[in-house]
Amino acid sequence: MWKYIQPTPKTLRLWQVGLLLAVFLFWHVMTTPGLIPPFMFENERQAAFFFGEPLKIFARIWAWFVTDADIYRHLWVTLVETLLAFGIGAVTGLLAGLWLALSPMASAILEPYIKALNSMPRIILAPIFAVWFGLGIASKVALGVTLVFFIVFFNVYQGVKEVSPVVLANARMLGATRRQLLRHVYLPSATSWVFSSLHTSVGLAFVGAVVGEYLGSSQGVGYLILQAEGTFDINTVMAGILVLTAFALVLDALVGRIERRLMKWQPKSGETEKL
Repeated sequence: MWKYIQPTPKTLRLWQVGLLLAVFLFWHVMTTPGLIPPFMFENERQAAFFFGEPLKIFARIWAWFVTDADIYRHLWVTLVETLLAFGIGAVTGLLAGLWLALSPMASAILEPYIKALNSMPRIILAPIFAVWFGLGIASKVALGVTLVFFIVFFNVYQGVKEVSPVVLANARMLGATRRQLLRHVYLPSATSWVFSSLHTSVGLAFVGAVVGEYLGSSQGVGYLILQAEGTFDINTVMAGILVLTAFALVLDALVGRIERRLMKWQPKSGETEKL
C-alpha cells in the first residue's frame, strides 16, 4: 500500500503544494485564538503576536499588489539592487576564478588575501559601504556583490582545477591553442560548478539588498519590513519575507532554465546510469 502514496515524477508537484498547504494550515491553527491547545501559550494572542496570522499576512500581500498597489516601486528597487549585485558579482567571480585557476603564480601570491577576505563577515561592511557610496542603490549593490562574488569565484576556481589532465593532454596533442582550451575544455568543465553557485547566489544577492535597505533607505521591500518591525507589525514583516522568498524562487527558476538550455550536452542522471 505504501507504494501507492509515495511521490512519483507525475505527482511530485502535488506533494510539494500539499506540503506547503499543510504548513500554512498548521500555522493558521497554532495562531488562531480558540484553536490553540491551552498548554501552548498562557495568552492565546501570544502566538499571533510572535508568529503572525496567515490570513492577515495574505490580506497584507493582497493589499500590496491589488487593493493599494503600493509595493511595486519598493519591489522594483529591491529587484534592481538584487539583479545588479547578482550580475556584477557573478561576472567578476567568474573572471577572477578563471584568471587565478589558469595563473598558478598569481594564485599563489593572492591566496592568503583571498582567504582572509572570504573569512570576513561581510555583512559588517554594510555601514562602511553606506558611508562610501551613500544611502542609494550603490551601497546595497556593493554589499550584494561581496556576498555573491566569493561563492561564484571558489566554484569556478575549483571547476577549472577539476579538469581531467587526460583531456587537457589530448587537446594539447591535437594542437589546441590556449583560447581553444579555455573555450572547449576549461569553460565546459566549470559550467556545472558555476550554475551550482548561481543558485546559492540568488538568495545572497537578496540578502545584500535587504540588509542594505535596513541600514538606511526610503524605499525597497527591506524598508517596508523595517518600518513594520518598528511598530511590531509581525504580519507585515512576514508578508515582506514571503514576497522576497517568492521572487528569489522565481529568479532561481530562471537560472535553472538557463542552466538546462546551456547544459544540454551533459547527460542526465538517469541517462548516465543507463550508460
